[in-house]
Amino acid sequence: MNESLEQCVAAMRDEGLPELAIQAFCLHLKRLQGGETGKLTGDEIDPVADLPDAAALSRYHETGIAALNQVALIKLNGGLGTSMGLERAKSLLPVRDGLTFLDLIARQVIALRGNSTGRMPILFMNSFRTNEDTVNALAPYPDLAIDGLPLGFLQHKVPKILEAGYLPAHDSANPELDWCPPGHGDVYTALETTGLLDKLLKKGVNYAFISNADNLGAVFDAEILGFMVANDIDFLMEAADRMDADRKGGHLCRLKNGRLALRESAQCPKDELREFQDIELYRYFNTNTVWVHLPSLKRLLDQNQGVLPLSTIVNHKTLNPRDPQSPQVIQLETAMGSAISLFPKATALRVPRKRFSPVKTSNDLLGVRSDAFDLTSDFQVRLHPSRFEPPTVDLDSRHYTTIDDFDRHFPDGPPSLRRCSSLKVDGDVLFESGVTIVGDVTIQAKQPSSIVADTEIDSDITLD
Repeated sequence: MNESLEQCVAAMRDEGLPELAIQAFCLHLKRLQGGETGKLTGDEIDPVADLPDAAALSRYHETGIAALNQVALIKLNGGLGTSMGLERAKSLLPVRDGLTFLDLIARQVIALRGNSTGRMPILFMNSFRTNEDTVNALAPYPDLAIDGLPLGFLQHKVPKILEAGYLPAHDSANPELDWCPPGHGDVYTALETTGLLDKLLKKGVNYAFISNADNLGAVFDAEILGFMVANDIDFLMEAADRMDADRKGGHLCRLKNGRLALRESAQCPKDELREFQDIELYRYFNTNTVWVHLPSLKRLLDQNQGVLPLSTIVNHKTLNPRDPQSPQVIQLETAMGSAISLFPKATALRVPRKRFSPVKTSNDLLGVRSDAFDLTSDFQVRLHPSRFEPPTVDLDSRHYTTIDDFDRHFPDGPPSLRRCSSLKVDGDVLFESGVTIVGDVTIQAKQPSSIVADTEIDSDITLD
């Protein structure tokens, strides 16, 4: 074992990490040491021309309903929301009517159980930074955990490694900075190391519906489950049409062996970025919502000694994300969706944009808090029936990025965006109550300004 590998393994063992998690990290570190960059070139893939469409699955509804007792819901809940100035789990952020992501998810599951015969276990994959907050936030929902299953399980952590020499990085002032999550591809390893995969299988749970906790559109769909069951599919990725806003994100492609694959931006060679961003060529992006046949996952893990050979993603960062002068490090990660190339009976499904409503930034938050979305009686946040896609929001990053700044600029709630196509705010603008935005609007402010209450804006304006 070389020095880099030896020190990383020792550090992980000192932290009490399970051997399978260590082996998974070693796989990716060895790839890096062997010269693998994690890149996937255009010569190795083909675009995906067409996919089966979720709009045509109504005939599978009854099959899905009959399989309700075979499915568990898993929410990826490891994010801190640091890009919005948060230092706690982003899922604790109020989204609608004072309800957080966790409140909405919990109430959706309870409503779903009440409206069906399915028991629907719910599991949250938390990171070492979000676990305690999540447990406390879910305490008001004592009936959420069922069948003797825990509500949460821990994602593993891996060492950040120095770009120079690949030795473990260390911050003496804040040792927590030495570690990072290994990407959401770790969900498969974590289900195995926690024993949850075996527990679910013993309880007759054969399918997992896995999605991000901050994707409000990722709600259970019986027709998709029925489609999987009827067609003996072992892995299904929900994919949506790429739009201009998705150019820089990952896309679905097909390997030369015929299997589907996922290419993230970090895997694209720099000289192919223009082609990578061609949304007519690479038509679909991964919503990071997948459905997995758990017996097939168990077989695949057993065939690979417990470690899925997912694609390696090499992310270049600084040791302290808030200090650009801190040492340059590499974070080795995997993507959950890249497992699509490993399952022999995998497919992707074209889903409508409404199933992809993530809240990554304050731009997204303004949209989902506005009347462009409705909160239904079963606690789903859905686009208003008059809309086919969310409004495009571009708030000045100098003034709206953190949640504190955001709330200060919308003290009485968001403006009406139901009839808004796009809103761009350039400058420091406070919105009073009852403001309505119609069509495509750009608001420019040369100095701190306010939009007075009950104003309707349907064209570009400049505030002096």
